[in-house]
Amino acid sequence: MKKLSRRDLLHSAPLAAGAAALAGCSQSETPAAPESEAAAAPGPRIRLGVSTYSYWHFSEEKYPIEDVIDRAARLGFDGVEILHRQMAEESVGYMNALKRQAFESGLDLLMLSIHQDFVDPDAAVRSKHIAHTEHCIDLAYQMGIPAIRLNTGRWGTIKSFDDLMVAKGDEPPIEGYTQEDAIKWCVDSIEKCIPAAEKAGVVMALENHWGLSTDIEVLLRIHREVDSPWLGINMDTGNYVGDPYPQIEKLAPHADIVQAKTYHGGGVWYTLDLDYPRIARILRDAGFKGYVSLEMEGNEDAETAVPKSLETLRAAFG
Repeated sequence: MKKLSRRDLLHSAPLAAGAAALAGCSQSETPAAPESEAAAAPGPRIRLGVSTYSYWHFSEEKYPIEDVIDRAARLGFDGVEILHRQMAEESVGYMNALKRQAFESGLDLLMLSIHQDFVDPDAAVRSKHIAHTEHCIDLAYQMGIPAIRLNTGRWGTIKSFDDLMVAKGDEPPIEGYTQEDAIKWCVDSIEKCIPAAEKAGVVMALENHWGLSTDIEVLLRIHREVDSPWLGINMDTGNYVGDPYPQIEKLAPHADIVQAKTYHGGGVWYTLDLDYPRIARILRDAGFKGYVSLEMEGNEDAETAVPKSLETLRAAFG
């Protein structure tokens, strides 16, 4: 028997009700659906977004966010994730224009991905990053965005990101300090940001990003120790050392949002052959209901690579 999607059911419900009325059937006479059909009913639809980063990759000239919104609407995405560093400015007029454009295009603005770093022995430096995080929470609030992407940070003992990738994210601490120091700095810094997040209603989604959170056990520990509903998890599908799937299984039950990497044309820094049907099963089994946001990180032109990536995600997540 062909399964009906939720949309099919919604559209067919009035017709079914009308047919029952014409036939003189009462509600009590309507036969119950077989248990096998009820068990096969689909779960909540996982929505798909695209990061503006997918079109930019930190090239010299910024790719306009307005153009990403246009393309996302045309391709059929559900939402757009904005990279803070890609914003042309921070004026209220500019932000309101992005918000209006997304609304008129039928799109959510789903997350503001920011860059900050709490791994620094200097309390004054950490305070600057705390202030930056609070500032970005305000920007997200202005644009009606419910979440910001948060990093732990890194030691900076490997200066080049390319070299960090060669080292598989394994960066030694600054001399005289330990990983325990860095974890404490992160927990303390995030806790200082909680009041701003709660006031604005903006979740801070901590990502398994390169640096301290390369180790997902450290990421989960920070999440546990902060212990606030305003600190969530942004699970990236590509930022792992070794087999990603056991690590994805550990993060999935805690994930509020997912960033999904693709690498058409070969990755800018590295390439992974990710099994998205398997990832989708892991997330559904964990009860994930949030957004999956595409980060196309390949060398192929985004005009062709993003549509291909969307089809991959649609096939996996349905």
